[in-house]
Amino acid sequence: MKISIKYDMAITCKAIVQEQLDKLDIPHTIHGIGEIEIQRELTSDETEEMMGKLANYGIHVLNDQKLALVHRIKNTIKEMLESDNLQSQTISQYLADKLNYSYTYLSNLFSEATHTSIENFVILCKVDHAKELMANTNLTLTEIAYRLNYSSVAHLSSQFKKTTGLTPTTFQKILEKRRGNLIQKTI
Repeated sequence: MKISIKYDMAITCKAIVQEQLDKLDIPHTIHGIGEIEIQRELTSDETEEMMGKLANYGIHVLNDQKLALVHRIKNTIKEMLESDNLQSQTISQYLADKLNYSYTYLSNLFSEATHTSIENFVILCKVDHAKELMANTNLTLTEIAYRLNYSSVAHLSSQFKKTTGLTPTTFQKILEKRRGNLIQKTI
């Protein structure tokens, strides 16, 4: 028997980190996505054990502060796209406010580390989020475009096509066909 499941990676990772740090009796506070504050100094053995336990789940401690900041930029962008804050301020202002660095610094660091711009990363994330919304909600393309702060459905469609090679309508038809095939298999 084959079943389909849906899960939220942020919630899953947070639960794994919480569980592992609790098992190791390491007092901590989890701040947002990808940031943990350890409440006391760890011995080298504790640090090594913690890193080993987390690595079993594909979770790695970032020692390079610049790479850690790039990771925080990515997580902050994803967090913003999943919230309803897109209409309230620009992404550049949101990042600067959330991360307490100038947007110019964040943009330069991001480009240097990833070889792409924050703007391009935002487009990729928006398109991924649009695909999730199409697959998991009954929102119209107009509602999705508005929710993701696109100026129009045409703008969303253009970026979607450039990124995926498909129009949103074609993508929705593929989803409908797959759903139809899944329903037929369960009957």
